[in-house]
Amino acid sequence: MAVIALVGASCQKAEEGKAPITKPQITIEGGRLTPEGLWAMGRIGSVKSDIETGLLAYTVSYYSVEENRSTSWIRICNPFEDMKVCDEFVGYEPAWFGCSGWLAYIRGGQLYLRRDKEEVKVEGAEEVEGFLLSPMRDKIILIKQVKTVPSTADKYPDLPLATGHMHEDLMYKHWDEWTETAPQPFVCPLEISYYGEGERIKSAKVGEGVNILEGTAFECPMKPFGGIEQLAWNPNNEEIAYTCRKKTGLDYAVSTNSDIYLYNTRTREHKNITADNKGYDTNPSYSLDGSKIAWLSMERDGYESDQNRLMVMNLKTGEKRFVSHYLETNIDEFAWYNDSVLLGTAVIQGTIHLWAMGLDGSAAKLTEGQFDVVLGDVCDHYAYLLRHSMREANEVCMLDVAAALDKIDGYIELSQLTHENDNIYNQIERSTVVPRWQKTSDGQHMLTWIIYPPHFDPNKKYPTILYCEGGPQSPVSQFWSFRWNFMMMSAGDYIIVAPNRRGLPGFGNEWNEEISGDYGGQCMKDYFTAIDEFGKEPYVDKDHLGCVGASFGGFSVYWIAGHHDGRFKAFIAHDGIFNLEMQYLETEEKWFANWDMGGAYWDKNNKIAQRTFANSPHKFVDKWDTPILCIHGEKDYRILANQAMAAFDAAKMRGVPAELLIFPDENHWVLKPQNGILWQREFRGWLDRWLKE
Repeated sequence: MAVIALVGASCQKAEEGKAPITKPQITIEGGRLTPEGLWAMGRIGSVKSDIETGLLAYTVSYYSVEENRSTSWIRICNPFEDMKVCDEFVGYEPAWFGCSGWLAYIRGGQLYLRRDKEEVKVEGAEEVEGFLLSPMRDKIILIKQVKTVPSTADKYPDLPLATGHMHEDLMYKHWDEWTETAPQPFVCPLEISYYGEGERIKSAKVGEGVNILEGTAFECPMKPFGGIEQLAWNPNNEEIAYTCRKKTGLDYAVSTNSDIYLYNTRTREHKNITADNKGYDTNPSYSLDGSKIAWLSMERDGYESDQNRLMVMNLKTGEKRFVSHYLETNIDEFAWYNDSVLLGTAVIQGTIHLWAMGLDGSAAKLTEGQFDVVLGDVCDHYAYLLRHSMREANEVCMLDVAAALDKIDGYIELSQLTHENDNIYNQIERSTVVPRWQKTSDGQHMLTWIIYPPHFDPNKKYPTILYCEGGPQSPVSQFWSFRWNFMMMSAGDYIIVAPNRRGLPGFGNEWNEEISGDYGGQCMKDYFTAIDEFGKEPYVDKDHLGCVGASFGGFSVYWIAGHHDGRFKAFIAHDGIFNLEMQYLETEEKWFANWDMGGAYWDKNNKIAQRTFANSPHKFVDKWDTPILCIHGEKDYRILANQAMAAFDAAKMRGVPAELLIFPDENHWVLKPQNGILWQREFRGWLDRWLKE
């Protein structure tokens, strides 16, 4: 159930024909971050470097609350000339074309090439969701949706206006859509025409493509969050590595067993190189000389939060190595630095940093600080990163990897290249974030982030909020969220307590795994430890404590509401699980329910499953006595909205003050600007009502 935020192509298609949204200008009164200020911030999403020119291309999205939409911009800059802007235009998914500064990108599903403000439309490349250029620039992979399920009109042509969905197997829905199409890769010839013998492109077009997965309903990239990183070209230009879970229906719904396949573009043969592994295998990447291939791998089938290991295979000998074993944590993304060293990001003890990993299993940490990094690109001896923390959104930074590897003591400082949201930060007083180690009920040590409000005065008393993380195995690292935003939450003069409770990565595999099949166990004791221990501070108003969370955090709120013994005076649950038995049947990814709940609730001989379902929050409603706000999106197919409706109904029938906020057009997240503003206002209003009045 762990998820990451993406900017989908569908958002950009919706704005075609409308004037693009530019950077909002806003004045923030009072020196505290507001919902409007949060939505006025630019959101940097990716960064790519051109090895030939040294230029950077990065994306930034701007939102209009009034128009309730966004625009994604691509900005071309020179990092060695104070980020001088060379060009700026609407688009997404940028990739350098590898030909004297030409950039490929998508706008409205159409592929374009651009250099020096000159744009060339690639004919035949329409309705594209992703692309990958071949090393020789004579072929291109285009990702397009392929119909996999007959529509009502196909079966009954005389009923063209009928809206029914017809399915005969599972996975009929996924995340926020009915699964009637699948993304599939088409390998197409790419023809470029130049002006004379120069480097100016006159025209570009793609020829008829070969669908690698022709005649199947398989996905590549895999839904709902896979992107072009799930495919790779070999440097010889004749082989493609791709990720695929070659399953459908019930088999797909209960298994995470995806594999890495090698596809020969000449013979059209497929070779599975990870058939011996039963869990996720994703994101292949060839070494620079093409002799090796790396990928991310989870060992166990059905366990989507298993340790994400960096694996490398010698393509000549078949030897495989687990190169990140030293770290005992997840690798989030990676890239080859040279043919014997890879760079990757990993979460360890509450922060995500960049590591260099050798094929011999050695590892060296390259960045350090109270922030997270995302690996954007590696070019020459530089790594381009996105850095964020609980105090600031993404900014593009650069690291001299060669210098960092040579450094004996300490770390090389990151060079910050962008200052996208200084206009907001300069108007507000930001909160202070402090790490705090706490002793748990079973004698372990837990890292808890404490977020103090602006102008914190230790001589005053503050209402305090326990934050419950989702996932359930998503780290409470130095993340920045545009919804669960700690600067926004604490700006209301609240202290936030955000513990890395049991069941989170970054503290060893044992700590991470001590949650599956035990939702009501040690992880909940850790939550009580976090708030009880911090509550001993004299500036904590113990008579005005709140508890909030989403997804598994929402489950946690519903569960704590029946077990808190009067600790809290207000609850907020977003997209939470209220009835575990219904969740087992309703959620679309059955592998998750099977693994995390321990099995089916009707299996009376399964002790783990029976313990799980005995801890369902709905079984403890008789102990609910505290005001609760229930929020949910009706397009959330991971956890259906009826969970929030049932929780709200139960509270009202118990005589407990409650409010229900339902978004008919939102999924597991809240993505639309006006819905986001509404969410923040209701969130703050509920807390203020019960913790300040």
